[in-house]
Amino acid sequence: MSRTNSSTRQRLLNAALELFSFQGVTETTTRQIAELAQVNEVTLFRQFGSKQGLLLALIEESAVFTHLGESLRAQVNQTNHVDEALRNYASDRLKALEQIPELLRSVVGEAGKYTVENRRGLGQGINLANRDVANYLATVIEREQLHCRLSAEKLSSLLNVMLFGYLVIELTSEFHELWDNQEDFLESLVEVFLYGAVSPLPESSAGVLSLDKNNPPHPPLEVEENLNEKVADLPASLVRSILLQAKKQGLQDYALAYVLFGAGLRPQEVVALERLHQIIDEHQHLLQITQGAVRQVPVNQWIMGKRYGSYIRNPLSQWLKSRKDDQLAMFVNEKGQPFSEEELRASWQTFTSGLLTPEGQPLFVEQARQTWCVEMLMKGIDLEDLSILSGWDTTQLHPYARRGREKAALERALRLDQKA
Repeated sequence: MSRTNSSTRQRLLNAALELFSFQGVTETTTRQIAELAQVNEVTLFRQFGSKQGLLLALIEESAVFTHLGESLRAQVNQTNHVDEALRNYASDRLKALEQIPELLRSVVGEAGKYTVENRRGLGQGINLANRDVANYLATVIEREQLHCRLSAEKLSSLLNVMLFGYLVIELTSEFHELWDNQEDFLESLVEVFLYGAVSPLPESSAGVLSLDKNNPPHPPLEVEENLNEKVADLPASLVRSILLQAKKQGLQDYALAYVLFGAGLRPQEVVALERLHQIIDEHQHLLQITQGAVRQVPVNQWIMGKRYGSYIRNPLSQWLKSRKDDQLAMFVNEKGQPFSEEELRASWQTFTSGLLTPEGQPLFVEQARQTWCVEMLMKGIDLEDLSILSGWDTTQLHPYARRGREKAALERALRLDQKA
């Protein structure tokens, strides 16, 4: 295409976009477009065939479709996880669509007036874009060796439909209460794609809330593995009460509660700890985790706004200093043998006896780890760093980020009320 033809085509596209956005597709004539573009009306027909052909070209050459495949191929190497890939694509597509809001309103409102050829052409453009997105998602899913119940093509088509539907609602209605803002929508969208919206409760969970003292309550394996999907962190006052009751039970229970809330470890990681797994001096107190994700984790002096000693003098260091045995395990039972996970849960039940969540539910030991995650995010740590410290993938931590934002928003609202 010559430079002159290219310039003429672009003037027609610019003129059409301006008029379509201002007065709608139906009310705009080809004569008006040609006059605004300062070309002969015959030139418009020669370039695009009709007004609908011009509309189709305008949509296909907008930022929604243009170079989509190239940009996704470049973007796929810059994403580490599938959640990041989903969020980046969704955010970019919404930004592209938001550049042509009035045009989108016209397209949606007047779609029934398009010719079959134009509808077919638009459908082909959508299919091409969908294949580009499917290749993008398939690459990320295969790279992370994830299992997907749907094909990448169906996954991408559902994603695109949801994005377009979101924008249509935003452009055509106000005062709805479907989501707080775009970030809230994107967060929900990613969670639906990663975790699903509905799943059956495992049969073995029926007795989760049993208060049998001989069988301490704890979630079955299937529930325990998915506890992070619904964050159940504990308020500061309740954490303080737990630590105080643990202190009354003895040095080991106090140290155990301190590690659970100060380092955010899983029960199986706690019982695997040995004395030599701590690195302690006046500048730091670290634990070497050998179960699951091998890593080092700091033991926080400050827990939910209260300080529990120093790096070298705290509930854990005091417990280990009091020991007179040669057992390597950090926590031991009455026989001097390493703590089992069931014994740890029994201790937890003992020093949380009589305490309930604000919802009136008994406390699970896993809630200490959940509380730690939310607190770390509230203190300013980012998801990547928390992923390293917790051993959880960033996708598993998104509910905690959401919970952290909720708590931060509430705190800001309370401060505003106090100022008033």
